[in-house]
Amino acid sequence: LLEEKLVGHPDRLRRGNLMARLRMTILYDQAKYHSALVLGTSNKTEILLGYFTLWGDAAADLKPIGDLYKTQVLQLAEYLNIPRRIINKPPTAGLWVGQTDEEELGYRYREIDQLLYFLIEGQGSLIQAQKLGFDEKLISDVIQRIRHYAFKRQPVPVAKLNRTSIWQSFQILDCVDFNR
Repeated sequence: LLEEKLVGHPDRLRRGNLMARLRMTILYDQAKYHSALVLGTSNKTEILLGYFTLWGDAAADLKPIGDLYKTQVLQLAEYLNIPRRIINKPPTAGLWVGQTDEEELGYRYREIDQLLYFLIEGQGSLIQAQKLGFDEKLISDVIQRIRHYAFKRQPVPVAKLNRTSIWQSFQILDCVDFNR
């Protein structure tokens, strides 16, 4: 059935996302078998840009490098003496043969991270970024991605059908002493 649905599928992004979700299904199965956690590989750059597959590579129990920009992850790899062949390998989501992150994004991570770091960590404005010489198309494309994929960074919405929502219920339950 799966092969029937995938063979010759013209939409390689859909096919790639399906493969990412299947890989994560296998990882969670193995984690359960070994009583382990699934560690995510998403970094801050990918998370901010929405450059991940929901319920695919974004799924994880813990994201140890989720607050590091892509270039910081590479710096950490150098510090940890990770082999050069791994550090120098072009980043890829592995969605299809020959796919690379930077080709798909249209920019090098170094350029994106400099802008993101300025805007997020430095709390710079878009006008300041332009005055500092950041490419206007880069600024526009990065901001567009951040806004367009904001939904990927939010919890799944839950329809409120009772007096309190599930999130309010959790907060209430956290305060209740069930042993009284």
